[in-house]
Amino acid sequence: MMNVPANLRYSKDHEWLRIEGDFAYIGITHFAQGELGDIVFVDIPTEGETMDAEEVFGSVEAVKTVSDLFLPIGGEIVEVNPALDAAPETVNSDAYGEGWMVKIKMTDPSEADQLMDAEAYAALIGA
Repeated sequence: MMNVPANLRYSKDHEWLRIEGDFAYIGITHFAQGELGDIVFVDIPTEGETMDAEEVFGSVEAVKTVSDLFLPIGGEIVEVNPALDAAPETVNSDAYGEGWMVKIKMTDPSEADQLMDAEAYAALIGA
């Protein structure tokens, strides 16, 4: 059974969003990491930048492919998960927890309303 936590919002690009006050944590979904395979490198050069929803904020490299990462909601990237430098495979083992990628200060939190809930995302991926 595919893991789709109910407390998160989801993008069509397979990123998840967890809101905590004015901030949001973003990562890739369990489905996405499964499709990519073993993740060997996470490249996020956008710390400190303010970006719009759907802009590319970095990339993730797996054994067989490189994939862009799209911001599901606009905001300033205030932190990149430091653990991913030494252990990018954390995205595979804990996609919704320790495998988060960036923390942002949201520009407009209401943008999250445009994202899918767990039920809609599960339907998208056929879970």
